[in-house]
Amino acid sequence: MGWFNVESIHTLDEISLDQWDLLCDGCGICCLYKVNDEHTSSTYLTRVACRYLDMEQCTCRLYAQRQTYMPTCVKITRKNVLELDWLPETCAYRRIAENKPLPWWHPLRGGRRGLVHELGISVRHMAVAEKHADMNNLARYITENW
Repeated sequence: MGWFNVESIHTLDEISLDQWDLLCDGCGICCLYKVNDEHTSSTYLTRVACRYLDMEQCTCRLYAQRQTYMPTCVKITRKNVLELDWLPETCAYRRIAENKPLPWWHPLRGGRRGLVHELGISVRHMAVAEKHADMNNLARYITENW
């Protein structure tokens, strides 16, 4: 898989399966636990990271098998991307689905994968490892930082 001209992409349907993963900026936000409010149907992000998230690289250690090992892992697809209101405004999948350009720092525009971390847009150094969190009280980790 190589780089592609993201400027010529207008919808997610134009992206091949090989290109799909290249859209990920590596922020790791989708690997954070979410809390659903039954009364409002709202979903909130927590600072607690999935046990399979490499918190330094902000990548899944079991990406290809993530749904097998973590059945609650939400797979971002062309069909559900606009329903996932917890995705950050900077998320490339969300931005393309909303017909917006990618941020200047996105790897497909800036050419560097690490900018997302250097700019503090990723969960690196902000997330709490699952093994250090009170998993029975995830609501206490709700954050609006992303």
